Amino acid sequence: MKRPRYGQLQTALIKKGFRFFDEGDFNLNLIGIRSADNRANTFNDYLAVAWRFDGIPHCLVFAATTDPGTFWRKNPINLNGTAILVPGQYPGLWQLGLHRGKYRALVQRRPARVYRDNNRDAVINQDMPIDDGLFGINCHRASESHTSQRVDKWSAGCQVLADPFDFSLLMALCERAAENWGSTFSYTLIEEGDL
Repeated sequence: MKRPRYGQLQTALIKKGFRFFDEGDFNLNLIGIRSADNRANTFNDYLAVAWRFDGIPHCLVFAATTDPGTFWRKNPINLNGTAILVPGQYPGLWQLGLHRGKYRALVQRRPARVYRDNNRDAVINQDMPIDDGLFGINCHRASESHTSQRVDKWSAGCQVLADPFDFSLLMALCERAAENWGSTFSYTLIEEGDL
């Protein structure tokens, strides 16, 4: 999958009927792109952040996972199965807070829709039951010190960046955006085919 650009992301969201924030400085669009390559336990997805500053569009795209690692698929925390975020737009999903009480991240504050994968394999199936609620679907980093190659236990449903430097950059943008727009952030998850 090629890294998407600002215009591609804007077009994809508008085509799906989603809101794309295009006014003001640092009005962030946080967009997950789930890869058509559905190999489990890899950071084969993207998390993009698109915004304007002084009218000029900016876009950064980070290696991420939008689905859980195989450890949690085989060992679900929830009896109904492991959470896999359903593509869609989630207004005000996240706010600045602490991930598991440990470090600054984006933490879930509004309900989200998740597939409940309970067959304990490494494949995401589209025919799984859907659950709606507060499940701790946060946005955080994997390792604190190096770029992670495998998802493993880093995600049980969270949206996770592979590189701690990328995550620090994302958080700096969120902190700056919060000065203008508040500490709540919408998140949109699309699929590679939507681009």
